[in-house]
Amino acid sequence: MEKSLVTNINYYDFELPEELIAQTPELKRDHSRLMVLNKDEESISHHHFYDILDYLHEGDVLVRNNSKVIPARLFGTKEETNAHVEVLLLKDLGNNIWECLCGNAKVIKLNTIISFGDGSLKAKCVEIKEEGIRRMELIYKGILFEILDKLGKMPLPPYIHTECEDNSRYQTVYAKIEGSAAAPTAGFHFTSELFEKIKAKGITVVDVTLHIGLGTFRPVKVEDIKDHNMHSEVYEITQEAADILNKAKEEGRRIISIGTTSTRTLESCMQKYGKFVETREATSIFIYPGYTFKAIDCLITNFHLPKSTLIMLVSALAGHDFVMKAYNEAVKEKYRFFSFGDSMFIYGSKR
Repeated sequence: MEKSLVTNINYYDFELPEELIAQTPELKRDHSRLMVLNKDEESISHHHFYDILDYLHEGDVLVRNNSKVIPARLFGTKEETNAHVEVLLLKDLGNNIWECLCGNAKVIKLNTIISFGDGSLKAKCVEIKEEGIRRMELIYKGILFEILDKLGKMPLPPYIHTECEDNSRYQTVYAKIEGSAAAPTAGFHFTSELFEKIKAKGITVVDVTLHIGLGTFRPVKVEDIKDHNMHSEVYEITQEAADILNKAKEEGRRIISIGTTSTRTLESCMQKYGKFVETREATSIFIYPGYTFKAIDCLITNFHLPKSTLIMLVSALAGHDFVMKAYNEAVKEKYRFFSFGDSMFIYGSKR
């Protein structure tokens, strides 16, 4: 099965009791549970996230996505009819044009104007796309992100049914560059104190940026996953980060990715250039079993949705059958799933 059927979408499905979908974050970030997978030995062990220190070694390079979630969920009215419209800002296309996912999209025609709040922010439809997507020109005075802080709500995933009491809990502690419509949730488990301990152990921490957009909200609908059209996202690697990563590769030190977005960033760059380079560009890389990893050695990640591209990426790293075994064990052991849920560390024998 490992080789012949891993492109069938149904092999990425699993039974998940609804009560295991975490609705709120752990009170203390690093007290979430941690499942550790040795992909070479196919062994599984159970810990808490603060135990991650035991699995990180001097010389390792830990890579994190410093993208910051914006309060991208807006509620407005259509100026002509006062129809209520929900707009989710997905991607900044430049010149105040944004790609948006719209609720009640059928009422948003070309040149429709939506007004938000007291009218300090308006959006004019300039292009109609499929699946509820519209390209909107944002009209405002002042600084957009300050306006969004007043008018917008955090774009929590649809499986979270409670509002976030503290918006900072839907951010990593190292979030810096505004632009994401969803959080790089694998980073939720880290605290500033934990990073201090990590650095004191001789581990280098490197930031990259990938703004998370539409793909987070788009399920895989095809039976053969090879037919899935992967979304495009913009990532950025600085020269300083590239130099650190290239040196680690040359010296045979481990590169450990925090989350699937950091992984896609690093693998996109390495796949295209054969090394890490300073760049800012789009990627639509789709990683599933059969892919040979060129950039990362280990991965810290959360437990992902059934039939999602994220569980496919994890399966590519650790093996489809082993990952599904681990997921079934996580259900049995009542791990918490998805954005506010528990974590997993995947590593191999390389030290």
